Amino acid sequence: MVVRKRNDSVQIALSSVTLTATNSSEEVDYNQSNENASDFTEIEINDTTGTTFCLLLIGTFLSLLIFLSIAGNILVCVAIYTDRGLRRIGNLFLASLAIADLFVAALVMTFAVVNDLLGYWMFGAQFCDTWIAFDVMCSTASILNLCAISLDRYIHIKDPLRYSRWITKRVAFTTIAGVWLLAALISFLPISLGLHRPPQPRTVHSGNTEYPTCALDLTPTYAVVSSCVSFYIPCIVMLGIYCRLYCYAQKHVKNIKAITRPLTSTTPTMTAVHHQGSSPYHVSDHKAAITVGVIMGTFLLCWVPFFCVNIIAAFCKTCIPGIAFKVLTWLGYSNSAFNPIIYSIFNTEFREAFRRILTAHYPACCCRKYRNVNFNSSEASVRKTRKSDDSILQQNITKFNGGIKEFNSSNSARSSVASLRQARINSTEKVIIETEETSII
Repeated sequence: MVVRKRNDSVQIALSSVTLTATNSSEEVDYNQSNENASDFTEIEINDTTGTTFCLLLIGTFLSLLIFLSIAGNILVCVAIYTDRGLRRIGNLFLASLAIADLFVAALVMTFAVVNDLLGYWMFGAQFCDTWIAFDVMCSTASILNLCAISLDRYIHIKDPLRYSRWITKRVAFTTIAGVWLLAALISFLPISLGLHRPPQPRTVHSGNTEYPTCALDLTPTYAVVSSCVSFYIPCIVMLGIYCRLYCYAQKHVKNIKAITRPLTSTTPTMTAVHHQGSSPYHVSDHKAAITVGVIMGTFLLCWVPFFCVNIIAAFCKTCIPGIAFKVLTWLGYSNSAFNPIIYSIFNTEFREAFRRILTAHYPACCCRKYRNVNFNSSEASVRKTRKSDDSILQQNITKFNGGIKEFNSSNSARSSVASLRQARINSTEKVIIETEETSII
């Protein structure tokens, strides 16, 4: 009996030791699991914070790009509408380009920001097709308007005397209508018939939930046809036109040099005139080269990568990463923000119109009556001051002319006639060169 009790006590002691060891190991495992879980949650929180910051930064940048596109193109339309000097036939193509870029920014880029930041399409499957149709139509219209502008500039440079007879308002409006009709036919017609996408739409899986997507998932046939009509054919036409346009501009400058050749003289005044008259040619060539390079360089940089990737993605769905396709798509959209800068701000007339619009304190429709009242009330006083100023100015001019006559009588008649003739030649050169630069822009 004593031995059995001792054995039982030993077994109880061993079991208690084993139980305590088991409990201690479980506590250690529990503490380690809690530490691992806390580390994992910290890493997950840091990843979520970094992702949110990146999305916020990208959204701010894209929103700024959209704002610049909308503001710049609205400014171009307002300048052409309000300034009589800009209501020329050639600027109708610029107005059509601005409207197309405005549609790209307002109807395409705004929904693209939400779609790309969320990662799925939240506006419904039916509106997805409409959005893709507007995307294709507005981008195509923008590129075709660029092609029409280059053709208009080419005709103006090649044959300026017949330009007004060839390019009339009817021809301009017909060309613009043809551009928009072709853009609508290449976009809305096949997309409404469902010929643009494969039969199985893409979806995004997040856990057990499926979210629809809206992207340019095109069939190979539609990708090739739409890319050729929307980009490749207009791009080849624009390259050929701008190359010939630059050649014609250089040819015109050489003709001006040959016709208005400076007179040979040994006097120091004529030597100075010769150096001053030869400088505008170099400036004209330099500006023409820069303008053509900026126009074609920006256009090719924005659109060539996207249209190359667009055809590759149609034949090989997994060859192009999704993030790369989105970046190249937005690079093409950014051309709508660059177009007002290139085609308008490089032009002196548009710069002055923009300065007048942006520095105006009140809109014209609101302050027209107020300005008319002020002008009518102060018209009498202004006329009186102008009459007195004109009389004083006339007296000063008479005295100045008398001094000039006395000064010219002391010089030889031959040098005065030659200098006057050279001054007229230089003024004619500057006018022709400025006309050439405006036509190129």
